[in-house]
Parts: sequence; structure tokens; C-alpha cells
Amino acid sequence: MSSSLSALFGRSPIRPIQEHMAIAHHCVELLGKFLEASFLKDWDAAFALQQEIRNQENLADDLKSNVRTGLPKSLFLPVPRTDLLELLSTQDKLANRAKDVAGLMLGRRMEIPESLVAEVREYYNESFLASKQALKVINELDELLETGFRGKEVELVEGLINELDELEHQTDVSQVKLRAKLFALEQSLPPVDVMFLYKIIDQIGDLADISESVGARLLLLIAR
Repeated sequence: MSSSLSALFGRSPIRPIQEHMAIAHHCVELLGKFLEASFLKDWDAAFALQQEIRNQENLADDLKSNVRTGLPKSLFLPVPRTDLLELLSTQDKLANRAKDVAGLMLGRRMEIPESLVAEVREYYNESFLASKQALKVINELDELLETGFRGKEVELVEGLINELDELEHQTDVSQVKLRAKLFALEQSLPPVDVMFLYKIIDQIGDLADISESVGARLLLLIAR
């Protein structure tokens, strides 16, 4: 390993990818706090949290750029460089989506109808757990490399990814129920508010979908 590579990646070329995933997950975690502030209509707190999410998303972008420019094309790894970069891009969508939700809600000062707050909170929590599981999966990437993507470590990671798939499926189920409940409320809400509420529901669900995609990307690495 060259000195320049060592300077950028330290002991492991995978570490920055894991750090990036941790930042992306932190954006999802901050979104939960933002949602709680919005439930309370505390827009000052919501603004501060939205700014923090944006700052973390910028940090993730900077790290992504550093990895892309610093990961050598001739890096000796049992997986293609392009696959690692695709994994990184998938992770980055988590931070972007958390920023999107907070930005949209803050910009419109969107208030979740009181009768939906409990369901939205639970729905977010399910997406958060999916993101947390994706982080757990990515934190096994260095162990996978050390074992050459073979043996019990592969079985462990495949089990974690199966659990991630189940978490994502649960958010799909919850999304259907939440959309149905919103549909029942449509006549009592301004049409524009309804449109944006559906968008927010979809985007919160995207967090779980993206998390599952992170696991799927890692499965592709294992299968090569």
C-alpha cells in the first residue's frame, strides 16, 4: 500500500466507507428528532435540527468525494473498485433523503395531523431500525475482506441482511396502513397538504428501501 493511500485510508481502505455509512445513519437519527420537534410545532428546534442534518449530509458528500478521488484503480482487493463506489453511492442516498424530508417539512412548516402522529412515529422508527441494521452490515465489511469473503463471516453477514430485508418489509406493510389512514382523512384536509403528506410518507419509507439496497449491494460483493 502506497504512503498516499495509507495517509487517506489509514490501516484499512474500507474504513472511510464505514465512516460514511455512520454519518448517513446519523442523518436518519437526526431526522427522528426533527420529526418530534415538528410534532410539537417547535419550529425553532426543527430549524436547528434541519441545519444539523444538512451539515452532516455535506460532511458525507465531502467524504464520498475523498473516497472517489483517493481510491486507487489498482487497489488489491477481492472486490472490484467500481462495486465499492456503487456501495458508497447507495449509502449516500440515505443522508440525501433525510435532508429532503427535513427540508420539505420545514419549508412548508408541515404539521402531521394529530390522528396520524403515532403511526408516523412508528413508521419512522421502523425505517430508522432498517438504517441501523444497514450500518451494522457495513461494519462487517472489513471482516469480510480479511476472510476473503468466505466462511462463517459470510454466513453472519447474510443473516444480518436477511434481517434487514424483514425490517424493510415491515415498513412496506406500515406504509400501506398509513396511506390508507391518510386516505380516510383526505376530505378534512387541504388538498395541497394531502399531496405533500403522501410525499413525506413515501420519502420516509425510502429510508428503509435505501437501507435494504445497501444490504443488496453487499450481497453482490459476496457473490462475486
